[in-house]
Amino acid sequence: MTLRVPYGELKVFGGRAHPSLTGEICRALGREAGRVTLYNFSDGENYCQIEENVRGADVFVVQPTCPPVNANLMELLIMLDAFKRSSASRVTAVLPYYGYARQDRKDKPRVPITAKLVADLLQSAGADRILAVDLHAAQIQGFFDIPVDHLFASSVLLDAIRDAKLDPLTVVSPDAGGVERARAFAKRLGVSLAIVDKRRKGKNEVEVMHVIGDVRGRNVLIVDDIIDTAGTLINTVAALKEAGAERVFAGCVHAVLSGPAIDRLNASAIEKVFCSNSLPIDEKGARCPILVPLSIGPLLGEAIHRIHEGTSVSSLFV
Repeated sequence: MTLRVPYGELKVFGGRAHPSLTGEICRALGREAGRVTLYNFSDGENYCQIEENVRGADVFVVQPTCPPVNANLMELLIMLDAFKRSSASRVTAVLPYYGYARQDRKDKPRVPITAKLVADLLQSAGADRILAVDLHAAQIQGFFDIPVDHLFASSVLLDAIRDAKLDPLTVVSPDAGGVERARAFAKRLGVSLAIVDKRRKGKNEVEVMHVIGDVRGRNVLIVDDIIDTAGTLINTVAALKEAGAERVFAGCVHAVLSGPAIDRLNASAIEKVFCSNSLPIDEKGARCPILVPLSIGPLLGEAIHRIHEGTSVSSLFV
């Protein structure tokens, strides 16, 4: 007989990075968010006080480390420390978006592996477990010495894409590194796959070379994990249009949308951008007519429930 370790009452708390997502998760779980006071002193330092008893509780702290990345990361670390010092039996950091995930290796001399540093900080602050969504590189899980549950938002995106009825459709990877992700989408949708070959000229600048695969006369769906400044996406659209693609759509998990991203999307030939709400969408993004944010609150809520109950999480996406 398998004995499950009793972790006490399930409690969900949220930082200030994405309160609406915390609310969606709590509604999916049928419970109220935990009470915590968070603010900044006049000198910028963070203040945190848990406003209810968490002794012996199974605590989940929801905080995407999205822009402003350093402020949200620091707040998460302080919250984890507070819960650990308040005698919670287990503390799980729920990271819908893992900031610094793209700095996951030494690709140049004398550069840090910041994704590993963040993993070390989370553990040192008191995290006993990590729940993450679509890490930029799956091997980031290996940076941790604690359990990591790695969720994928593809099911949420795929449902919306199917409902949109985009046939005849070809799924496109914007670069060689995203082929595995795009292939999985194409397989689940039962459509063909194409790849755009590109070469980076410099920081945040890319040069699209050519399209591998037939997109002429077909609708295309560009799939990536992150849309940041949208430079890669816009250049990919230009290459696909030049190759004869008809209607252009895009799908991503993490809509960072920094800098000129929204202006670029509004000026592009893209009809819709399907994305999750792993990051909050600001006012400018909310006014973008082609952006279609999809909630991962129920997905995270179900994962939290299963972690608390000690049942399988992998069955959510297998």
